[in-house]
Amino acid sequence: MVKNLIKHGNSYALVIDKPIMELLQITPDTEVEVTTNGDKLVISPIRPDGKQAQLNQILHQINQDFGPALKNLAD
Repeated sequence: MVKNLIKHGNSYALVIDKPIMELLQITPDTEVEVTTNGDKLVISPIRPDGKQAQLNQILHQINQDFGPALKNLAD
């Protein structure tokens, strides 16, 4: 697959098509590591280890269950 960089502000961006994102099981929120391998650009999704993934899932559930109440308390 050949892709071109697009202008994004003062930088350039590489657009990743939805089928590729689905294949890699990544979303726009997925953190990626960008490295070079000689003359190649390597983009790898960062996969949390088991404990971190479990913590993320629990925090997400807490936010869904109690987010509005916590926001009201903060206001």
